[in-house]
Amino acid sequence: MREEKSRGTQLAMNDDELAFYDALGVNDSAVQVLVNDTLRKIALELTEMIRSSVTIDWTQRESVQAEIRLKVKKILRKYGYPPDMQEKATQTVLQQAEMIARDWA
Repeated sequence: MREEKSRGTQLAMNDDELAFYDALGVNDSAVQVLVNDTLRKIALELTEMIRSSVTIDWTQRESVQAEIRLKVKKILRKYGYPPDMQEKATQTVLQQAEMIARDWA
């Protein structure tokens, strides 16, 4: 547990940002193509975007989910995330958002 806390400190990320960083890092080919700093930038941008996009009932509204999916894909493309893994990464990010964004809305 201490290692996890120190990892967040080393990367200068809070728990939410670290959760998205880990979600993106699950894909081995993405980790090979992108350096840790790029994955960190993606995680920071995703956290900010999702935090500003979620509403109270966002998990129930398909239109909000579709908008978030589109924004996630746009961010992934912006940083050169491997195209063949973008769909899986998008789904992983949305699942992660559902777990951590409950208190944000």
